[in-house]
Amino acid sequence: MADKKPSTIFTMKLSSTSPTHARTDISVRDVETVVDEPEVRGGTNLGPSPTEFQLAALVSCTNVIGNRLAGKMGVDWHGLSIEVEADFDRRGVLIEKEIDTPFVAVRMAISVDSNATDEQIQQISDDLARYCPIEKTMTGSGTMITKTWTVNRG
Repeated sequence: MADKKPSTIFTMKLSSTSPTHARTDISVRDVETVVDEPEVRGGTNLGPSPTEFQLAALVSCTNVIGNRLAGKMGVDWHGLSIEVEADFDRRGVLIEKEIDTPFVAVRMAISVDSNATDEQIQQISDDLARYCPIEKTMTGSGTMITKTWTVNRG
């Protein structure tokens, strides 16, 4: 009898409570975090807003998948830092109009200490678009993501 292949579908679970209209307390695994709006929007500023968390998820996914891709290529990869700017169409969150592409454009300035060649960096960048679920979800809605790489080879 052949070995049973493990499922590639994984069910994620989290729970939340909402102590105010602007704050959500999230529990996942054994970790707790707060999603909150800034005071100017009626929140208590205890954590990033939901849309800021989306960008944080993109940065975090870029880190995790980028490191996996670099490891698979056998290149040295450390000291990653990412700056993000995003053009966000607020009409949806203002309940003015349904928006298919809330994040119109995202610009990522990515800096890494690596011995990767320019070709390897381009491959990692291309593969991030293929394997990072957050980037894939955002580009699938029409978001234009631009990555500018600075590689410190020292």
